[in-house]
Amino acid sequence: MLSKVRIAAVQAEPRWLDLRAGVEQVVELIAEAAAGGARLVAFPETFLPGYPWWLWLDSVSWGPGFFARYRTNSMIVGRAEFQRITDAARRNRIHVVLGFSERSGTALYMSQALIDDRGTVIGIRRKPEQTALEATVFRGGDRAQPYVFRTDIGRIGVHGGSEQLRLPARQDLQRAGAQIHVVSWPGFIVAKDVRWGVRVNTAATLWYAVVGRMFVVAPCAVMDVAGSEKRRGSEPTRRLVRGPGGHTRIYAPGGQELAAPLSGGTEGILYAELELDLSAENAA
Repeated sequence: MLSKVRIAAVQAEPRWLDLRAGVEQVVELIAEAAAGGARLVAFPETFLPGYPWWLWLDSVSWGPGFFARYRTNSMIVGRAEFQRITDAARRNRIHVVLGFSERSGTALYMSQALIDDRGTVIGIRRKPEQTALEATVFRGGDRAQPYVFRTDIGRIGVHGGSEQLRLPARQDLQRAGAQIHVVSWPGFIVAKDVRWGVRVNTAATLWYAVVGRMFVVAPCAVMDVAGSEKRRGSEPTRRLVRGPGGHTRIYAPGGQELAAPLSGGTEGILYAELELDLSAENAA
């Protein structure tokens, strides 16, 4: 039995290093996506409290100060801020895939929470492999943790952006029978050649749809000079951070683009109708 499911992908600038304001933003975007008819809304990587772009901006001298602020504004699962988001999912009857910096004890993780439309946390996945700079801030999650989850709207796989460059990741998703793959990107701005970075990373996302034969939802953050912190950096490091960063995409199996993309600096939500097999024998 084929069923149409409307989904949404966020392209927005985070509320940098301000967890309270970021949670308010997420709650508003959840409500907006639900009002647009979506049954699933996906957010960029570490949308709360924003990706730590300071790592690229003279990190030796800036790092300690930024890390303290970042840690303070990272979210703890089960606390009031997290509960506000699960309540918003329940209140708006929508599934949510949220990318956030998770604080657990002394560690930070690049996490994704999958919350169903009843406000139940189906799973939280901690990115197991980071880039070299990310690893200076975040700890890796368990490689054996689940990455595909069964929901009322199909089997949903979740990955952090840079994982898309690993061949085993796509093979694992296929073996687990993912129907919708959410790959959360932080934004495409830091690269020797920005256009090269956009081209390669977007191609990696598209490759999953073409070769993996699955719907791919790729939310991506808008970047305003790394949350205004760029202005404090030296001239060489400021040249590393160039916007606007937003390249949200939604692909069908085979690679057809299902939603007209926004320009890189435009905030908004992309919507698409996915046709999924939700029959009991195929959802098991």
